Amino acid sequence: MTLPAAVLWDMDGTLVDTEPYWIAAEHDIVEEHGGVWSDEYAHQLVGNDLMVSAEFIRDNSPITWEPERIIEELLLRVTAQVRQHVPWRPGARELLAALVEAGVPNALVTMSWRSLAAAVVEALPEGTFTVLITGDEVEHGKPHPEPYHAAARRLGVEARDCIAIEDSPTGVRSAVAAEVPTIAVPHIVPVPITRGAVQLPSLRGLTPQDLVSVVADERLAGDARVEDESTGVGR
Repeated sequence: MTLPAAVLWDMDGTLVDTEPYWIAAEHDIVEEHGGVWSDEYAHQLVGNDLMVSAEFIRDNSPITWEPERIIEELLLRVTAQVRQHVPWRPGARELLAALVEAGVPNALVTMSWRSLAAAVVEALPEGTFTVLITGDEVEHGKPHPEPYHAAARRLGVEARDCIAIEDSPTGVRSAVAAEVPTIAVPHIVPVPITRGAVQLPSLRGLTPQDLVSVVADERLAGDARVEDESTGVGR
């Protein structure tokens, strides 16, 4: 079975369970300014470009800082927690190790900024990730396809020959828009069924070959849907 040219990983909520860290940091900075934050607001920010999230926080709280200052405060708090404890998602480290052993390159494609991504990558064996694409290094963040196009370009591979692993609607939209076959593992927020993406409950126990099989099954199902639409046959 042919392995993917590369696996392109989202970070927050996919590789590491840092979304609770982000949500706690959002609550803290808003409440320190006399405001009230809600989990409903926090969930709207899952998977977003940090600049978009910072502007949303400023628009929905008493905070008057520039978005860059909000991002810096969030990153300081979340990175400090990650350096104390990296909350790996089930099966993620094991799958990464299996991909490295099989010779499949891994790229981290995250809307977190490099300071936080570096803290996570440093907790893994050297060379686990060949490429890091972070939110402060792209012009357009997720759901724009640029982050995934950038990862494929840096790796020297075609996006369609890779597999992306995501946990959020925003991230799935980004990967699918870049024409990367995508596996969604919903975590904090539900992910709508999306053509070009297949959903799994967990990464636990998955092998590199399993990723290929899952994506192949989705492609076959997609081909069948297209054929049904062209012939007017419903499924």
